[in-house]
Amino acid sequence: MENTINQNDKINNSNNCKPTLSKTLTGIVGLDDITFGGIPKNRTTLLVGAIGSGKTVISMACIVNGILSYDEPGVFMTFEEKKEELQLNLFTLGYDLETLINEKKLYIENLYIGHEAAQVTGKYNIDGLFVRIEQVIEKVKAKRIVLDSLDTLFSGLDSNILRGEIKRLFNWLKEKEITAIITAEIGQTQLTRMGLEEAIADCVIELNNRVSNQIATRRIRVVKYRGSEHNTNEYPFIINRKGISLYPLIDEEPQQKVSNERISTGVIEMDKMLENKGYYIGSSILLAGAAGTGKTSFATAFAVNTCRENKRCLYCTFEEAPSQLIRDMGAIDFPLNTFLDSGHLKFYFARPILQNFELHIMSIKTKIKEFKPDVIILDPITNIMVESINSDTTATLAQFIDFVKMTGDITVLFTSAMTIEALSINPSYEGIFSMVDTCVMLQEKRIETVHVRRMYIMKSRGINNSKEEKEFIITDKENTISPNNKMVISNNEIVKKDPIISRENKPSVSANLSSIAQNENGKNLVK
Repeated sequence: MENTINQNDKINNSNNCKPTLSKTLTGIVGLDDITFGGIPKNRTTLLVGAIGSGKTVISMACIVNGILSYDEPGVFMTFEEKKEELQLNLFTLGYDLETLINEKKLYIENLYIGHEAAQVTGKYNIDGLFVRIEQVIEKVKAKRIVLDSLDTLFSGLDSNILRGEIKRLFNWLKEKEITAIITAEIGQTQLTRMGLEEAIADCVIELNNRVSNQIATRRIRVVKYRGSEHNTNEYPFIINRKGISLYPLIDEEPQQKVSNERISTGVIEMDKMLENKGYYIGSSILLAGAAGTGKTSFATAFAVNTCRENKRCLYCTFEEAPSQLIRDMGAIDFPLNTFLDSGHLKFYFARPILQNFELHIMSIKTKIKEFKPDVIILDPITNIMVESINSDTTATLAQFIDFVKMTGDITVLFTSAMTIEALSINPSYEGIFSMVDTCVMLQEKRIETVHVRRMYIMKSRGINNSKEEKEFIITDKENTISPNNKMVISNNEIVKKDPIISRENKPSVSANLSSIAQNENGKNLVK
């Protein structure tokens, strides 16, 4: 597989071509996006960050991806960890370095650099290092090399010596036409401890590992990139056994797919409120309401109907464990287990406090790529917004919606514990209401001595939706969510034309929802 972006370092004077920079793909999801094609080919990239920010793992990932994806052998020279320790540490993250070493595609060497003589005499040079690097490059015909880390290599030396030797090292690597990644510790008043490397390197990438609300999040930022455009924002990233992935907010016009097809909500009376057709396929839906208003039941009805149509549904639950959700929805006869066994339904479950909102979204993005669902449900989205709803979280949510729409004809439904009353307290909620295509408000009201549930469609883009507010009931006998058409709104007063009638008293109630009231063979139980 070709790993170099089709650009040329040289000027072709015959046809007045503009000079462009050749790049090497890292193979790291998201990093090649924010660098617009990877790190500079045959130049030096400085990876700077504090302890635990992921410098060694990212640099090794670039080497391993180069071998596996682009057939580019690599060298990893460490001045800190022993070879055996490095192999073991990275094996726990899924990197089988031993196999690559045996295949002569990877060479790892731990070098001890003695500075004692330099500290006594004031003289120090790295000619011996150049000789050794050249030898190991030749051993595997390496195209990529990592030096980890620069601080150990030049620790304890006079600043006058440092500047000259660092320049020599960077220039020598460039002369050898090898793509180099050099790691360094972050400084207190400057980007690096020595304050020199960032000025000399062609590309500088900063890593950090910040803690907010007792939740740690690794982040990455391209600080500098000579000769190339790049994204300058800071992005979260994840390191796990599946590799490294970023979730960049790319500032470009999303090429969203638009469909005129419709998909049932799973509730007949609700479909009627949406031109008797349901939601647009590929749209975004928000079910908003306080606790106990029926959000999860409506979401489950949508999931069940999706699976019955032989489509795939990814149900992301952040409140109940899947086993509890299956039990609870079984009480109103939604057979989630059946569709779980058939492969039409897949759960993603994570505790909200496990990670921050951005990292939850990144994990869901990975599941989407693996499962390729037709419908995604996030229930409830507000639970994973542990850092409160603000401009950052709404931007991340907007980008997620764009990602889903660009991925294909995927319909995404969010539930949220937001109410109209809450808008006056937190205006940021309005950003979420405005970004979705369809917004359904669920409420619970007290009428005399009875609490009743009601719903209305606040908006639905491109659909002449009903403006009525309807009462609904969730029964344990009819396998349905049943809006009750006997309740109407008049001059802000509720006028009850007839009492709520249960199927037990009157089996032919017209308001019952036959699309959901089905038996295992798919036949309607309610006509």
